[in-house]
Amino acid sequence: MSDLDLDELRAELDDFAAPEKKGGRSAREERIVAGFEEIQRFVETHGHPPMHGEGRDIFERLYAVRLDRLRGLEESRTLLAPLDHQGLLGGATAVAAAPVEVMGDDELLAELEGAAGASDITELRHVRTSAEKRAAEEIANRERCEDFERFKPLFTAVQNDLDNGMRITQPIRKDAGFLKTDIRAGEFFILGGQVAYVAEVGEPFKAPNGESDARLRVIYSNGTESNLLLRSLQRALYKDEVSRRVSEPSAGPLFASESETDDLASGTIYVLRSQSDNAIVAANRDLVHKIGVTGSDVAKRIANAKLDSTFLLADVEIVATYKLFNISRIKLENLIHRIFDPARLDIEIKDRFGNPVIPREWFLVPLFVIDDAVEKIKDGTITGYVYDPKSARLVKHSASPPLGGLA
Repeated sequence: MSDLDLDELRAELDDFAAPEKKGGRSAREERIVAGFEEIQRFVETHGHPPMHGEGRDIFERLYAVRLDRLRGLEESRTLLAPLDHQGLLGGATAVAAAPVEVMGDDELLAELEGAAGASDITELRHVRTSAEKRAAEEIANRERCEDFERFKPLFTAVQNDLDNGMRITQPIRKDAGFLKTDIRAGEFFILGGQVAYVAEVGEPFKAPNGESDARLRVIYSNGTESNLLLRSLQRALYKDEVSRRVSEPSAGPLFASESETDDLASGTIYVLRSQSDNAIVAANRDLVHKIGVTGSDVAKRIANAKLDSTFLLADVEIVATYKLFNISRIKLENLIHRIFDPARLDIEIKDRFGNPVIPREWFLVPLFVIDDAVEKIKDGTITGYVYDPKSARLVKHSASPPLGGLA
């Protein structure tokens, strides 16, 4: 149970207190009733009792602490029982929330900093949690980088790569799979208008909420540095609406700097081998490969292969996958299929209804050549190459369209 004295807190926050009602109750009882009515309004609005938890809105946490206090005082329960039409003071509808937090007056008042002056605390918005405040403080608490001369050439090189197109910047999108584990030593980000370089990632440890965390050394292009937590950097990147991730120099020209409708936050080139008993496939099983690109899990993509004519109505084996980032899927598939078009498998099968189908993503090409093509895609040298079936290798083809023509 919280040790927060609600009466003292409300005295400190008298701007928030509802006007005292008249009529037979003491001032203390009126405050208790007013506080309970605020909790009831919260429940009516949100459909559940207020709960504890650092990730929750500060006012919900305040209401949860208050409700715990009211439940624990016989005086309060007796006073409020006739008003408790939602069953908040006990019984089957009382919710056992997350572990009750012990929040001192100073901490809670700090959480409410800047909120004073509103007519009703239920109208306040955008009050930061203590975790968000700590993250902001850690981001802001930057010191002069004493050995910045070591890192200055890195920032110069990154800027040159951005200027000549070898690197691009990509938006940080929380719903696109950017995870804490994606932050690695050697990566560059743009945060708060500065280029940030992750110079060191310390040993992982368990945070109080059970998640993995680590201490980072981050160097900024203005010659400062900070020693912040990985989770704090992640949170800051999410909150900065213009934060960006700087790509690796191998991203190449396929990776667009502008988001398009077919862009993926990440994608996978996959290579499959068919288990079909078709005579052509069976005779060339080690050479017949399906090459595609997906933004989802490859295993899920092929789960129903034997029911799909695209997969030759047979089970398939995953023989290779290549993870790439911020790919325009259509451009990439067009490029791969253009490269291997001379080796496209000319095969016709019957679908489940007896209709003829000609799958278009199967090729007679060795796996090592596919590996070579992917490497050339990564380093941007694939332009103008095409597969030569006679020599079983990639060769220059001057008539090939440039990558820019694949849009």
